[in-house]
Amino acid sequence: MFTKTGNVFPDAEHYAKQIASALHAELGATHRASKILMRWTNASERTVKNWLAGTSGPRGEHLIALIAHSDAALKAFLSMAGRSHALLAAELHNLRPCLLAALEGIDALMQQKPKA
Repeated sequence: MFTKTGNVFPDAEHYAKQIASALHAELGATHRASKILMRWTNASERTVKNWLAGTSGPRGEHLIALIAHSDAALKAFLSMAGRSHALLAAELHNLRPCLLAALEGIDALMQQKPKA
């Protein structure tokens, strides 16, 4: 009897479901989501539908293309890789404008004269 050789992803089902969940959260579950994913990755419609269903996950160049376009896919990937601390770095570009707007609001409130 021969032993099985080759690399098998240790938790492929969890991976596929996490990516599907991230894609659904960002794009929804419509036919339009499939078209967007096909455009982003150059993957076939059947492949994309399998990703959205969580029956298989993207591999190689498709995963890279997804992460390049989808913050949700990046977050899911980093979380599964145990790199949650890297999530903060991925969020910094979104956080700065929010902080600036909050500071402007605080400054505007502080400049208002109290009514006597």
